Amino acid sequence: MHNDTSAQHAYSALTPDLVLDALAGLGMYGDGRLMALGSYENRVYQVALEDGERVVAKFYRPGRWSDEQILEEHAFALELAGAEVPMVAPLVTQGRTLHHHAGFSFSVSPWRGGRTPELDDFEVLEWIGRFLARIHAVGAQRPFALRPPLDLQTFGVDSRDWLLGQNIIPLDQESAWRKACDEALQIIADKMQDTPCAALRIHGDVHPGNVLWTPLDDQGRGGPHFVDLDDARMGPAVQDLWMLLSGERPQRTVQLSTLVDGYEQFRSFDRRELALIEPLRTLRLIHYSAWLARRWSDPTFAINFPWFGSSDYWRGQIDMLIEQMEAMQEDPLVV
Repeated sequence: MHNDTSAQHAYSALTPDLVLDALAGLGMYGDGRLMALGSYENRVYQVALEDGERVVAKFYRPGRWSDEQILEEHAFALELAGAEVPMVAPLVTQGRTLHHHAGFSFSVSPWRGGRTPELDDFEVLEWIGRFLARIHAVGAQRPFALRPPLDLQTFGVDSRDWLLGQNIIPLDQESAWRKACDEALQIIADKMQDTPCAALRIHGDVHPGNVLWTPLDDQGRGGPHFVDLDDARMGPAVQDLWMLLSGERPQRTVQLSTLVDGYEQFRSFDRRELALIEPLRTLRLIHYSAWLARRWSDPTFAINFPWFGSSDYWRGQIDMLIEQMEAMQEDPLVV
């Protein structure tokens, strides 16, 4: 893949001094301790303030979301926090949640510690299931008006067409990838047509890294809290469950059953959506390749994903698409 990182990316201007100046403009004065947190899409920093507090400053990738789309995310987070769902929401400072400094849009959130949850602990899974149901109960109250949906078109067709239109895929793999992708998208289209389900506001990216766990204290406080609504969209409820599953089919079945048991303590779950797990996994696979390619001008991506773009990479993607086509034709998990 052609790698042109000679042109300076927008984030090259985002220096520690700029981050501290942005916060100072809100009356938050850092004591000089600033730590970058793991995020490829945006730039996120934990900042220690002079008053002893810690905050998290999130600088949104220029050009990805409009301010109005970001504000929809913030409104959802505040709705969840207002419903006592443990979602880390942005702070309202100077009457707003979204701020601007030196060409960047940014938000500030309280810092919340925690570790990755033990997903082999069924009590933990059930607890997470309960909170996912509470997220969806709020998410179902009204739709997003501006944020795009998670569906066949946005994640699948658009990603495929962009990759082919940009000549991203090496010629020795392009034909085979196109064929596998087209066949996979047709299966997904058929599965989605056969599985009508309600779309609601979802987290969109519930992997273990976006669920932080704190031990219970003497007052019974603790458990999971959710971070990062950056990928929040309209989509099916099952999207927020399947990324927590791992292992062989019997293990995934037990995990899913436990999540659903917890979920249904607060909200009913439409089991027809289980047929969408493998189609959604396949859409994420296609979208992920397009996401990496779209971000390649950001030097961080070339450093952290050096394997991307080679013939071997695309050969592996073809093999995974073929495996996913087989998985999509199997009977869905039953809980």
